[in-house]
Amino acid sequence: MTSQTSPDAPDRPVPAASEDEPLQYDEGFQQQIGVGPHPRPWPVGDRYDPELLAHGDRRNVVDPYRYWTHDAIVADLDTRRHDFHVAVENWSHDFNIGSVVRTANAFLAKEIHIVGHRRWNRRGAMVTDRYQHLRHHPDTADLTAWAAAEKLPVIGIDNLPGAVALERVELPRRCVLLFGQEGPGLTQEARDQAAMVCSIAQFGSTRSINAGAAAAIAMHSWVRVHATITN
Repeated sequence: MTSQTSPDAPDRPVPAASEDEPLQYDEGFQQQIGVGPHPRPWPVGDRYDPELLAHGDRRNVVDPYRYWTHDAIVADLDTRRHDFHVAVENWSHDFNIGSVVRTANAFLAKEIHIVGHRRWNRRGAMVTDRYQHLRHHPDTADLTAWAAAEKLPVIGIDNLPGAVALERVELPRRCVLLFGQEGPGLTQEARDQAAMVCSIAQFGSTRSINAGAAAAIAMHSWVRVHATITN
């Protein structure tokens, strides 16, 4: 997210993280996470993974998904994904992108859009990208053209002169939330093509907040208005 400052291949889903990617939890978190082998008798159903039942499930998933196959989890998430999309510019492999993706999974975004370079810094995503649908756009024009075809307004998030305070707007149910990179924030192209740019109110001395934190605030603003809270 800025502090008042100013390709690749065609559009197709971005490959998921590799199966052996180790960073499923916060770096340095030593406590063993997850559950061990399931006691007999095992639950019955196609959604259960025999390997996980036999050896335990240490993945970064909520308890109701323990022992489920990856495909079964994605299929279940697909039945209740929210109507907002998350797009993030990727011109310098910003380490914050992983955090944005992880948050998009937590708030169950419909789809995640990587704008710019196809390869992005997965460190921080904690393998949550495997449970999301990702789409690549070589540039902002490609993203906005796709969004226009889907009748989705693109809403930039950045602290820029003339931006509308996020605290004073109600984000539309169907939209694309577009985030820039740490430091430069949204590119000029993104600013020009967004239907609206929203800023996040700050009250301290710092000129900006972390891009990943800004993304979390914006997504939660959508959730507070449109999501069904069950717990």
